[in-house]
Amino acid sequence: MQDAPNGGTTTPKKNPYAHCPKLPEGETVELRSLVTGKHVELEIGCGRGGFIFERALAVPEAAILGLEVRRKWATIVDERLGKQGLHTRCRVFAEDAKLAMPRLVPSGGILRVFMHFPDPWWKKRHEKRLVMGDVFLNEVARLLVPGGELFVQTDVEDRALAYAAQIAFHEAFTPNGDAAGSPWLAENPYDARSPREHRAIKDGLPVHRMRFARK
Repeated sequence: MQDAPNGGTTTPKKNPYAHCPKLPEGETVELRSLVTGKHVELEIGCGRGGFIFERALAVPEAAILGLEVRRKWATIVDERLGKQGLHTRCRVFAEDAKLAMPRLVPSGGILRVFMHFPDPWWKKRHEKRLVMGDVFLNEVARLLVPGGELFVQTDVEDRALAYAAQIAFHEAFTPNGDAAGSPWLAENPYDARSPREHRAIKDGLPVHRMRFARK
């Protein structure tokens, strides 16, 4: 209870997303205990879920796991997946990817990792929030099967160049774009787009897409 201005008490507001979907407790979490399908794909930062729904329709044999740090959108998207009968192969959990990925097993259990327009943090004090970094790349490398794909796209050119250089520097990845030795892709090859990608295309804005393969 909290003190009210008139001297009485008020009841604290209930968090409408306190029931958000979370990964099971434990030191490790088996991927196949979460989703089922021919292969597993992972989306980091699902937002409002546009990509995961389009991808589920385009590739019905895929199992798709999403990690979204915002509890509101993780809850809304995961509930929508359930209502559409997709929960057996598509789930979204309210988790920080940098904390959740080290718990996922087995190593080499994921075919593709997607990051769409990540890291909308621009101030110096927000750097700790950035997803892209050594911890993230090490975990992607661990989780991807040999030959598995890391796909990243952004509409911010400076960020795209920084991401490409950072991933290329990592010993586990090799460029896998349109041209040999280059990570850049002219088009999105996955038959699914995030809402921001749809908006960027509609507005005529450039989208910088890159793909790397797990060595």
